[in-house]
Amino acid sequence: MDAKSVLRPRHSASTARSLEITGLLRAAVTEGDEARIARLLSELLRVKGLTKGQRVALQLKALLNLLHALRSAALNDETTGLYNRRGFVQTSTRLLDLAIRDELPAHLIYFDLEQMELLNATVGHSAGDVLARQMGNFMRDLFPSYGVYEVLGRLSCSEFAALTTSAEYSTPAAILLRARRGLPVLPLRVGIAPFNPARPVAIDELLESAQAAMHACERTPDRTSERVARIASSELTPHRGMTLC
Repeated sequence: MDAKSVLRPRHSASTARSLEITGLLRAAVTEGDEARIARLLSELLRVKGLTKGQRVALQLKALLNLLHALRSAALNDETTGLYNRRGFVQTSTRLLDLAIRDELPAHLIYFDLEQMELLNATVGHSAGDVLARQMGNFMRDLFPSYGVYEVLGRLSCSEFAALTTSAEYSTPAAILLRARRGLPVLPLRVGIAPFNPARPVAIDELLESAQAAMHACERTPDRTSERVARIASSELTPHRGMTLC
């Protein structure tokens, strides 16, 4: 048995442990557990069974993985996997810069999951998380080019947004038509703001315009309690009531 065959199992085990420490570090950083962070970092520095070069390489890889994980956590919504507000603003700004360069019109679609806060209060936050994940899946189906020509985000508990350069989504009617093609229909309000590359505005202003368009839509006030009751009684199966404006 040569030296390589003896070292390989130890190397593999050490690699697995370093990756495990990375995951534990991420959780400790998220929870703000300073004592556990210090203990895990100390363990990472004392990985045994490797040469100095192998140990340094593993430590560096683990720390880089941790940095990538923390960066992703800082820009993404944990419940839906979409960008959070910070990630949405940063990524949308880059997409708008490309739209200006290529003279492409774009549209900001603003969604509000009606009565999400009331649902959390009456049924529980786990119920709200289920509905939020359904909304995330709905948006991924509605905007299949996300990550390339579209940016999707969860801006707050109940507010979501999509920035797209596709003309398919320039009107609420177009969104509703697409949503009916086998997609779950959620209790939504929707507002749309166009982006003109010849007269560019910042993403914050575009968000405000889309939100204003949403609020300008007439709502049916007597269906609020009914919507929450239906969601709760049907184990969060979305009912067919979408308000578009």
